[in-house]
Amino acid sequence: MALFNFKKREKFTPANGQLEAFLEGYSIEVMPRTAEKVENFRDLLPAGTRVYIAHIEGTPIEDMVATAKRLTTDGYPVMPHFPARIIKDRATLADWIARYQGEAGVDQALLLAGGVTTPHGDFDSSMQLMESGEFDRAGFKRLHVAGHPEGNKDIDPDGSMKNVEDALRWKQKFSETTDAKMALATQFAFEAKPIIAWADNLKAAGIDLPIHIGIAGPAKLQTLIKFAIACGVGPSLKVLQKRAMDVSKLLLPYEPTEVLTELAAHKAANPDFNIEHVHFFPLGGIKANAEWAIDNGGASATPANQQG
Repeated sequence: MALFNFKKREKFTPANGQLEAFLEGYSIEVMPRTAEKVENFRDLLPAGTRVYIAHIEGTPIEDMVATAKRLTTDGYPVMPHFPARIIKDRATLADWIARYQGEAGVDQALLLAGGVTTPHGDFDSSMQLMESGEFDRAGFKRLHVAGHPEGNKDIDPDGSMKNVEDALRWKQKFSETTDAKMALATQFAFEAKPIIAWADNLKAAGIDLPIHIGIAGPAKLQTLIKFAIACGVGPSLKVLQKRAMDVSKLLLPYEPTEVLTELAAHKAANPDFNIEHVHFFPLGGIKANAEWAIDNGGASATPANQQG
């Protein structure tokens, strides 16, 4: 089976019940600057869609909170990123939590180390953020942490999964002590079989945190390669580069239909498979991603403004 669907996009009535079921309750990621380009999220996203807000180094916390407030006002639960390495100290962490909670009603967060090489202050890892106790003290209901189906060279420079898996074991134990519900939100990947093997290996190792699998939304191949390089997505980058050698395919948009169809079929055949939801990285734009979900997700993907 080909890894990608490079056919021209066509409007159609979804006929894949497995894919529709797998897409139900999907989440999507935005940044303040990409959110500004969306006139009305309710024209694109189903009611209740969880929206992550990525916090890129240099983005003022005021912009993050304003974006969160806009989305919660529109009826969407918001999950802002808390990148440990750009948070100066515990007082700053507590201040961010208080702002999100007080101004935007936020009660969930994605905790991650962040892509910064040198920490700005006291925190170096998501585990230190959890250990602070600030999220439990504020009564946060949900805490997600990062998952890496293809490993992470920043954490394991030797290309192994040892440090990543040790960290996940720690987070698994933490999940048993916090009142917050926890899950893994992963980096994006493009092949179903390695994703399935990674998820099964985690479960076999006693790590049963639910997985929200990261998937790149529709985008030009050149765009995907750029993001894959920036995010250190190794095996998938090689696949993308191979596809880029074919100029005819380079010009056609990538859509995540095949990888998600394969994962959906596996989930249908194995109901206890620990991938719980799909999390979209809208690398080709929020609108394009939302329209793909509308075309493939059935009734549950109907935008809020079109729901009866």
